[in-house]
Amino acid sequence: MTEVFTGNFTQQEPIPEAAIEAAVRVMRSGRLHRYNLLPGEVGEVSRLEEEFATVTGARYCLAVASGGYALACALRAVGVRPGDRVLANAFTLAPVPGAIASVGAVPVFVEVTEDLVIDLDDLQSKIGQARVLMLSHMRGHICDMDRLMAICEAAEVQVIEDCAHTMGAAWAGVPSGRHGVIGCYSTQTYKHINSGEGGLLVSDDAEVMARAILLSGSYMLYGRHTAAPPAEMFEKIKFETPNISGRMDHLRAAILRVQLADLPTQTQRWNVLYTRLETGLSGIPGVRLVPRPQAESYVGSSFQFLLPDCPPDRVRAFLSAAAARGVELKWFGAPEPVAFTSRHDSWRYAPPQSLPQTDRVLAGLIDLRLPLTFTEADIDLIARILREEWGRLAS
Repeated sequence: MTEVFTGNFTQQEPIPEAAIEAAVRVMRSGRLHRYNLLPGEVGEVSRLEEEFATVTGARYCLAVASGGYALACALRAVGVRPGDRVLANAFTLAPVPGAIASVGAVPVFVEVTEDLVIDLDDLQSKIGQARVLMLSHMRGHICDMDRLMAICEAAEVQVIEDCAHTMGAAWAGVPSGRHGVIGCYSTQTYKHINSGEGGLLVSDDAEVMARAILLSGSYMLYGRHTAAPPAEMFEKIKFETPNISGRMDHLRAAILRVQLADLPTQTQRWNVLYTRLETGLSGIPGVRLVPRPQAESYVGSSFQFLLPDCPPDRVRAFLSAAAARGVELKWFGAPEPVAFTSRHDSWRYAPPQSLPQTDRVLAGLIDLRLPLTFTEADIDLIARILREEWGRLAS
């Protein structure tokens, strides 16, 4: 009898009861806006910022409305202006080039390797074209950050890290988001802590963070931020920094604080699922798994594998056969955007660029989510289905 997987690849775990109770307390107070506080009260948003700064080892933290807002805010905070060129991974999701375009800047794409990280040789060849790199740790894969930072520091290029897929991950013991001048995170439903939408920024640079806080819509209430630079830093820039409101509210912050405390446990659970699927798919002819460097500590909330040089019709047949048995796969090489997947040539607000290596990698790149609603038995079933359907096509 043919096995069919009946799980849901987009269904997340329920919000923890403690987080629900915290949210209810906020709703009963009626004070949802981050600056709507009683005298002497430190609200949920500021507490979240303090706790996230501690988790990442950052000096400053800012909570905002979304991960995409965090990216655009970071670009503005480091001084990117209309017409500036900004380096970025060619393999990423649309919010990254979208953030660059939203400030009037021009994305310059850098090739991706078969290990799904930015090609550092191509970065070296393009490093003189911009003064900012927006580095996406796409789908949770972290490049050699020591070499990347050496390249960027030698060229005086500032690094903004997009850590939407790497909250809780690290390179050589340094948390993701802590190598560059500013790190950006997402708390959207499919990320590692869930508030529906939301974002966080961290930095040790006082002026950059002061600008980000003013940009986020602090008005002249920046003194109420407890994970922020000193007041004199704001005095220097408060009249020249526009208000582009994107604040987080106490309701989302209350939900997130409980989940942040649980993140190490959740990371272990994701990695058990990831490792089990990796074992289940290892050794299949024509399927390339992505190696994980020893220096990388990852959070395996999604899984990627490659079908190198596989004809497009065969990729489509494989996806269709897997879907018929309940396994939802995403193909980053599809010629037309589907759901959240798209290629650099779909982002027509950026100038066309020749990226043959990226095109070849994406042509065979398959992706699937690993929600914590899955069990280890579910993962074993998914692996069996994928092995069987790929084997049928290969025979």
